[in-house]
Amino acid sequence: MLEGKQLILATRPYAKEDRKKSWFYTLSTLFILIAGLSAILLIHFWPLRLLLSIFAGFVIVRLFVIYHDHQHKSILYKSKLADIIFTIFGFYVLAPSNIWSRSHDYHHKNNSKLFSASIGSYPIYSKQKFLKCSRAEQIHYLFIRHPLTITFGYFFAFMWGMCYKSIINRFSKHLDSLVALIVHYAYQFCIFYFLGWQTWIFFCAIPHLISGGMGAYLFYAQHNFPGSTFSGNEDWTYEGAALESSSYMELTWPLRWATANIGYHHIHHINSKIPFYRLPEVMKAFPEFQNAKKTSLKPKDIIACFKLKVWDYDAQKMVGI
Repeated sequence: MLEGKQLILATRPYAKEDRKKSWFYTLSTLFILIAGLSAILLIHFWPLRLLLSIFAGFVIVRLFVIYHDHQHKSILYKSKLADIIFTIFGFYVLAPSNIWSRSHDYHHKNNSKLFSASIGSYPIYSKQKFLKCSRAEQIHYLFIRHPLTITFGYFFAFMWGMCYKSIINRFSKHLDSLVALIVHYAYQFCIFYFLGWQTWIFFCAIPHLISGGMGAYLFYAQHNFPGSTFSGNEDWTYEGAALESSSYMELTWPLRWATANIGYHHIHHINSKIPFYRLPEVMKAFPEFQNAKKTSLKPKDIIACFKLKVWDYDAQKMVGI
């Protein structure tokens, strides 16, 4: 069995894209999204519009994961056309490339550390630290991790966290966050003003609420699940954080498609240069990944993840309050 850096090195042959596959998955997903949204504009039967709206939300999730791979430079690297497509998409989903890359790269380098800034991830306090916090600090911490905050991730994780907060903290480096907000609000205003509130609900509100909530929850559950471990900075290792603090999310085929294999999150954290469509291949090739810590989107597993609040040093596990 391979361990540590040996395991990381062993995955390097898989960190090579098939350029044709990368373009096929990118363009086909983009086409499906455009077709679904176009159908919402053309169809007036509201139950079908609702189904298309929900479907569009899940397609946005898929395209976001593909965008996420492009930001990791694992697919379509140095393609000007891909840069244009994904820059526009980043504005559309309120995750402009500048703040997304900065925060997500930090997350990969500091995942599961107890004593680091919660940049690009949900904050983790030890039970001892939480009990020493002021009441206001405790409320703020619990609010960030509250199920409703994550469910409405479109507002809290993306609109506020990705855009407003980055503008407030460092406007000069996050001008694209302002552009994203302007573009996002402008297109929604046009839909609402010219096509009416019902079309706005189906074309804008529902897809963004679903994709934002799904994206926020996936990111939460991939590192906040029963069995996840957290450590002090001195005990932290990159490969340990990948295997012990990143989950394998067991999903049905439709959900694996909708999430573009991001459920193989432990492998992604071992080597973020592996394209999303090669992650199942790596899972099959390495026994080391097959006994991963698991979660799923089943109600009981979602509830179990949401119950976790703080790291208990004595029990060496995440617990509730």
